[in-house]
Amino acid sequence: MLATFCRRAEPHLSRPSLSRAAFSILTNRFHHSHNFSTTTTQSQTPSPSPATTSSAAAKMEAIGVLMMCPMNNYLEQELDKRFKLFRYWTQPKQSEFLAQQADSIRAVVGNATAGANADLIDALPKLEIVSCFSVGLDKVDLNKCKEKGVRVTNTPDVLTDDVADLAIGLMLAVLRRICECDKYVRRGDWKLGDFKLTTKFSGKRVGIIGLGRIGLAIAERAEAFDCPISYFSRSKKGNTNYTYFSSVVELASNSDILVVACALTPETKHIVNREVIDALGPKGILINIGRGPHVDEAELVSALVEGRLGGAGLDVFEREPEVPEQLFGLENVVLLPHVGSGTVETRIAMADLVLGNLEAHFSSKPLLTPVV
Repeated sequence: MLATFCRRAEPHLSRPSLSRAAFSILTNRFHHSHNFSTTTTQSQTPSPSPATTSSAAAKMEAIGVLMMCPMNNYLEQELDKRFKLFRYWTQPKQSEFLAQQADSIRAVVGNATAGANADLIDALPKLEIVSCFSVGLDKVDLNKCKEKGVRVTNTPDVLTDDVADLAIGLMLAVLRRICECDKYVRRGDWKLGDFKLTTKFSGKRVGIIGLGRIGLAIAERAEAFDCPISYFSRSKKGNTNYTYFSSVVELASNSDILVVACALTPETKHIVNREVIDALGPKGILINIGRGPHVDEAELVSALVEGRLGGAGLDVFEREPEVPEQLFGLENVVLLPHVGSGTVETRIAMADLVLGNLEAHFSSKPLLTPVV
């Protein structure tokens, strides 16, 4: 069932307006794109009358929005308040449901697990916008959206800090064996002797695949630990002095820690393969906070089991929520359930962006975070 593969978030939080993080980002974008003067006063823009506001709200409530899976309680409840919400995962006969509601659904809300493929888009002739509760868009057929004139939005920026923080946390957890140390204390083994020595993080060479928002944030954090930074991307970045490598293999050969932080595309699937893993070597550490298919998981497992790779910190997997059982007994591996953006603050900000994009679109205003 689709819901099995969708990540549930924190409990309901009553929050009727944009979060501070989302509001700050969106305000900056809006003023920058429209070149508004900051001296404009409230009196220069009259507030809409209560009748106008009520009428606009009523129109919004009649708009059909299809939510693909149970991704966030706050988002789900706010969508239910503001629109006519359809919950796709609750429909036992989804094809029949789509046929019945084809003329009612004008928006789809998806995430990095369940988005809008070509079949779904074709089944919804009135579809106008796909608003994603994620940065990743690999579950949305962008070409089909462009062909059909369907707008697409995502939730960039607001989750950058959380994901970058977690990447550093994984580096420390793997090198310093934090999870194993915790188990050591809980088992009572400390009474039998000290824990074995671990590996220093500060000063390690950190290589990053993808120097976008998240990759750059990881680099800046790692610099605070005196880590030399290098990277691979489609082209050399002009706004940084980090060392650029034109191939992932070359990057891995010159890194102690290799971090995957790029977008998932057909070109980046299995960008970390056996050759890259072998180049990283038996003392190297792989950190994946991107997407599971970035890494050839079978090759990763065999390298870890055979000792050809020093360790791994993984927040994502190829077939989530399935995780290779061979990894469970390895103390040099830290496994997380795809929680990179999983904080209360960030999930609220992401939800606010989804809601804000939908309301902007159906109010004929500029989208807050447009992709298509």
